[in-house]
Amino acid sequence: MSKMNHANRIPRAKGIDMAAFYTPKECKRKAQHIVFSEENERIVEEFITILGMKEKFREHDVSIPNKMVMFGPPGTGKTLTASYLAQRLELPLVLVRLDALIHSHLGETGSNVRKLFEYARLNPCVLFLDEFDAIGRTRESNDEVKEMARVVNTLLQCLDEFEGDSILVAATNLETQLDHAIWRRFDTKMTYAMPDEDSRRLYISKLVGTFEQEHKLEDYICERLAGCSYADVEQIVLKAKRKAIIGSSALHRQLISDAYEEYRPRVLQG
Repeated sequence: MSKMNHANRIPRAKGIDMAAFYTPKECKRKAQHIVFSEENERIVEEFITILGMKEKFREHDVSIPNKMVMFGPPGTGKTLTASYLAQRLELPLVLVRLDALIHSHLGETGSNVRKLFEYARLNPCVLFLDEFDAIGRTRESNDEVKEMARVVNTLLQCLDEFEGDSILVAATNLETQLDHAIWRRFDTKMTYAMPDEDSRRLYISKLVGTFEQEHKLEDYICERLAGCSYADVEQIVLKAKRKAIIGSSALHRQLISDAYEEYRPRVLQG
């Protein structure tokens, strides 16, 4: 994470910054191995294309998308997508910290939300809210306190007023928990899923790269890591690479197997 060199400092709460700041260069490094589904790649590329044609869309009085919501299981590429967008749009990524944003004192959470949106208004960025359901949870829930309902109302106002050169990206694993009114405010929606065999194979190929490996190892990895998320695949391959470097050896099946057993991913059964 780079030192902040933007005009206005990221707002603070509980004595810490409410978000982490990453440059487009840092985002490029993070997103270098991203693999999209065919549908999500189409959505992302169209989103980026439209933002590059703002004047033309304004000529036709057609609104320009600036809010994207992503939903799906953990480890399937939502955070990487935010980094990818920041890199492609040449904007910094501002990754919101929920532990700093959400406050136990009455009114503080809503105030923090407003401060972050005001920051994004003044400083072009990709503002990324992960675990979005924590502040955008439906107001119909019986267990919701009135304070969180007020937070949702504040969030709705901020979404309605969101304009300028920043992009809002939100992600959740619990899309059914989002308030319907908030859901309607997003002009772009993307669904994420666990990688299928072809996507897993492509991702493994990118991760292994030119690293020396035994014959047909990628076939073995693809089969061994069936049911794993992209995040699990990455961690297991990286762990195996480290073992290979320590042992001055090529990447081989036993290293993958050892890394798998040590990492112990929660595998989705087919």
